Amino acid sequence: MRRKPRKAANPVRTIVVRRKPGNHSRGLVTFAGRTEEAAIGRGGISSRKREGDGATPIAAMRLIGGYVRHDRITPPPTALPLRFTPQNLLWCDEPRNANYNRPVTAPFTQSHEKMRRADGLYDICLVMDWNLRRRKRHGGSAIFFHLARPGYTPTEGCVAVSRPAMTRLLRFMRRGTVVRVVR
Repeated sequence: MRRKPRKAANPVRTIVVRRKPGNHSRGLVTFAGRTEEAAIGRGGISSRKREGDGATPIAAMRLIGGYVRHDRITPPPTALPLRFTPQNLLWCDEPRNANYNRPVTAPFTQSHEKMRRADGLYDICLVMDWNLRRRKRHGGSAIFFHLARPGYTPTEGCVAVSRPAMTRLLRFMRRGTVVRVVR
């Protein structure tokens, strides 16, 4: 009896983020044979991420989806689920709150991130699964993949790239794409 050859499973698409030599808060993002400049956390890269340390966690984080400011930009083509960023969308970063590291809506009196920012950093904001499924208090929140400031100034722990780089990356991304931050 002959066996049918098994089809190879689709390889998990991985985006690798590493520190740029000579600068602890700049990174290089490698995907599909390309490398792009990036900003990473002001605290560099850390295997012991804590709330407020400004570090980008060393981890393999799956992309879940994201938000786009449709009033500012037309979303680039992607298989990653993207939603319109509502006017009142916030992200709770208060470790003592039951909504820690979750989206919440305004008005919200606890510590939070505004998802509709005037500076455009979250015009495209992708959610990675850092500390989401099994939330650890003070384990770090709001670790996003978003747009970078001019000059790639440091983030608070996120990974940030230029808009043209994000457009190229989005063509490659889908739900489950792994963003692997390494030393």
